[in-house]
Amino acid sequence: MLYRKAIITDVEPIHALITYYADRGLMLARPRFMLYESLREISIAEDQGLLTGAGALSIVWEDLAEIRALAIAPQYTGQGIGSRLVNMFIDEARELAIPRVFVLTYQQGFFEKHGFKVVSKETLPQKVWRECVNCPKFPNCEEIAMIIDTKL
Repeated sequence: MLYRKAIITDVEPIHALITYYADRGLMLARPRFMLYESLREISIAEDQGLLTGAGALSIVWEDLAEIRALAIAPQYTGQGIGSRLVNMFIDEARELAIPRVFVLTYQQGFFEKHGFKVVSKETLPQKVWRECVNCPKFPNCEEIAMIIDTKL
């Protein structure tokens, strides 16, 4: 399994993967333009040239980053790919001296296994909500806010 930063030709497979889960109500959809705009934030896992997982670490503020759009190809779930990507993002946040990383997720148990704790959405800065107002589920968001302290 190869883990690397995404490149432009990864956008379509990433979009297809996210759409697969979004169509099933398991994650929020992402339009292609968002993936192109945030390409430098995205990391992927691939197996012999096939996309097996993807996600992004997005800097929100001086002390806060978000793991976004984490998705693993259905035939590759349970193999530790999601865990490896999450750990990569936490390490990246540490390298950038960002002390906290949060997620908005439907997969509470997965992130709890990685040390994330549930917090009230209201405790996160307003910057967190810059995209939420455009979401079709706003203001009745069902995602769970979770955060981890990245300091060693």
